[in-house]
Amino acid sequence: MRAVANETKRRIPYVNLAAQYAEERDELLPIIDGALTTGQFVGGEPIEALEHALRPICGAEHVVALNSGTDALIMGMAALGIGAGDEVITPPNSFVASTAAIVALGAQPVFADVLDDQNIDPEKVEKAVTSRTKAIMPVHLTGRIADMDPIVEIAEKHGLKIIEDAAQAIGSLYRDRPSGSFGDVGCFSGHPLKNLNACGDAGFVSTNDARIADAVRLMRNHGLADRNTVTRFGAVSRLDTLQAVILNFRIAKMPSIIERRRTNAARYARLLDAELVFLPPERQHEFNTYHTLVIQIDHRDELQTYLAQAGVGTAIHYPIPIHLQPAAASLGHKKGDFPVTERQAERILTLPIHPWLSDEDIAFVSDTVNDFLREKATTPRAATCS
Repeated sequence: MRAVANETKRRIPYVNLAAQYAEERDELLPIIDGALTTGQFVGGEPIEALEHALRPICGAEHVVALNSGTDALIMGMAALGIGAGDEVITPPNSFVASTAAIVALGAQPVFADVLDDQNIDPEKVEKAVTSRTKAIMPVHLTGRIADMDPIVEIAEKHGLKIIEDAAQAIGSLYRDRPSGSFGDVGCFSGHPLKNLNACGDAGFVSTNDARIADAVRLMRNHGLADRNTVTRFGAVSRLDTLQAVILNFRIAKMPSIIERRRTNAARYARLLDAELVFLPPERQHEFNTYHTLVIQIDHRDELQTYLAQAGVGTAIHYPIPIHLQPAAASLGHKKGDFPVTERQAERILTLPIHPWLSDEDIAFVSDTVNDFLREKATTPRAATCS
């Protein structure tokens, strides 16, 4: 297997935020200095400008900036009246924040298994609906929007709310509609690893309902209608002004970031051996933004080690499904309850997809993956005793 045998000194990091900063430094530092010079670090015009700029991107009339994607989920659901005794259907293969937000409100997460593309299976959603179901929370994993047409139909049929966990999918499209435009609320993250990224935590809620937007605005600031009047109890989830000016600066660059990720994904799709590597195809009605590029392969753990030895950084999103986490023990699930999710958890591997990869980097990663898997495919199994 060529990559390790040649002791290649190449280093390909899984993410490269240092390269992003190097590219932006001369433009970004004066913007940060300007924000610090004002002395206004909470609220104000930069927050309003960010919310205004995000509306067309999310296809929503209202956007409310918050300090994290997790708070977007919690406050978005709270504004919909979701609470104790309510069931919310969601996939078990997401980052834990989606389920944790449901639990934080005293509601009950109800899991539905996923499709080959890792997004929630609408047929399983339909089967999971009960008299206690209040909402569906699809998670647009990896930058691919879930199959929303049937999900919307199910919600309308049963009178359910939809909370889009779009943390990984800003700018993604499904039948020419953007993430955040399908549900009662869309919930986004501006974490440093996202395609629109702050230099710290950030998040926001999108909605077409002014009452929901107003409720979230109150909740993010202790429920204060003015400095002295509390109309509902809330919390502190204000987006820092400094993060807002960074996000305002980066919004203009987001289309280029997404295009570079899509170009990298297309290169991987051409170079990876389709007989040995499953990379979910992009369907005609989809526009994926490739927050992550997740392949499904055999010998995942061995391949990850092999890539690390070759200087290639990778990740796994996520190796332990939520229903099998210790924190979920009270939900009563066991191994085998969600077989597609569990099988994928053993086979998924996230390759570098960030915009600062070179063509040679992607070729090297692809060749290394292909070499390893081809070697595995041609190695005869040890004979067994009869």
